[in-house]
Amino acid sequence: MILIAARYIAMPVFLVFVFNVISIASPVVFKPADSAKLEGRWDIDLQMNGKLYPSWLEVELSGIKTLVGRYVGTGGSARPISKINFSDGKMHFAIPPQWDRSDNDMVFDAILEGDSLSGTMLAADGKTYHWVAHRAPALRRKNAVVWGKPIVLFNGKDLKGWHAEGGANQNQWIVENGILRSPHSGANLVSDQTFTDFKLHIEFRYPKESNSGVYLRGRYEVQVEDDMGKDPASHLFSGVYGFLTPSDMMAKAAGEWQSYDITLTGRMVTIMANGKTVICNQEIPGITGGALNSREGEPGPLMMQGDHGPVDYRNIIITPGK
Repeated sequence: MILIAARYIAMPVFLVFVFNVISIASPVVFKPADSAKLEGRWDIDLQMNGKLYPSWLEVELSGIKTLVGRYVGTGGSARPISKINFSDGKMHFAIPPQWDRSDNDMVFDAILEGDSLSGTMLAADGKTYHWVAHRAPALRRKNAVVWGKPIVLFNGKDLKGWHAEGGANQNQWIVENGILRSPHSGANLVSDQTFTDFKLHIEFRYPKESNSGVYLRGRYEVQVEDDMGKDPASHLFSGVYGFLTPSDMMAKAAGEWQSYDITLTGRMVTIMANGKTVICNQEIPGITGGALNSREGEPGPLMMQGDHGPVDYRNIIITPGK
């Protein structure tokens, strides 16, 4: 009788132990209600002073219940969002300012309706702006790109085929001895032609401590900056600003001619700096600060940054995909 009793007493203990092992090995995954509807990347149009400015938002699930993300504003680099609140179709988050002199957070509120977000941004200066966002396209290519004939974008004689951002009265770009020059800070220069997938060869030089950039489709900036001897970073020479860090720092000394050879298909980019591949077939998540627009599904121009210091360009050749 004692053995029988012991057997019946031991069984529940064993069952409890097995249950606990199963519970530990197979945790119940909890996600915030409807969070999947918000997760992903969003292209934003921000309305400021009667004009539309591009921004970008990425939302993802961290762990089992916390939504986090990244935000790119009208300028600056991608900045992290430590927590995004989302409930009943309403989103809220705040991030500290980046280049603003104020210490106030930027506060975002929005309502999700289908595949669109609409809301407000309380800026660091205390002003409120309205914005609308749509899901960013994946831009995946099903087939290999067939390349067309190379196009010489800069003729070495004049600015034909180019225009200054903001109009001719804002232009400081000139052509001297076959070189496209921005002798001082001013407007960005934009190609009249637009492109989808392409290969680009471009040469440049800058004086000491100067800064420029090449915007692919007018949306993704590859940094052009005096960074010789520094450790690689996404915001330095040959990086895709705020997103992709080159494997090596290949910058030459200021005053020397240098080159990029860049291939862009969809979001996938390969960058060769001064003859060495430093970014190999990496995805560009979204637009970078200073982009012309956030319409990522459309063709876009080539744009050279001219508002951060003197810079020279030459031998700008682009091979478009068919």
